Amino acid sequence: MDDLVKRLSEGSHKVAITRANKDLSEFKAMIDRDFVLVKFTETRGGTELGFSLDSNQSEIDSSSLEKGTGTVKLVGVLNLNYVPVQCVASIDLETLEGTGNLEILESAPA
Repeated sequence: MDDLVKRLSEGSHKVAITRANKDLSEFKAMIDRDFVLVKFTETRGGTELGFSLDSNQSEIDSSSLEKGTGTVKLVGVLNLNYVPVQCVASIDLETLEGTGNLEILESAPA
């Protein structure tokens, strides 16, 4: 098992939305494109993961997003170091920071 994948799949970790420059409108644009960039900030140098949103599992309230208050749940699958994982992140809309973790999948994402 890859060490980074193992570490990020154990417990909850600090995350931040990257490339949105703390700008809610840029974050909304990412969501509209169904592709987000989430950075695990406590890894050496930070680990930035990009993934397509799973609309069935993500929880994004458009009214909260418009107001910039509350939290959203972002879920998507990707391969990290050749390991199929699902990323789950809870993001505070005021700070664009939150917590997240990886869940190791048994097979590669489709």
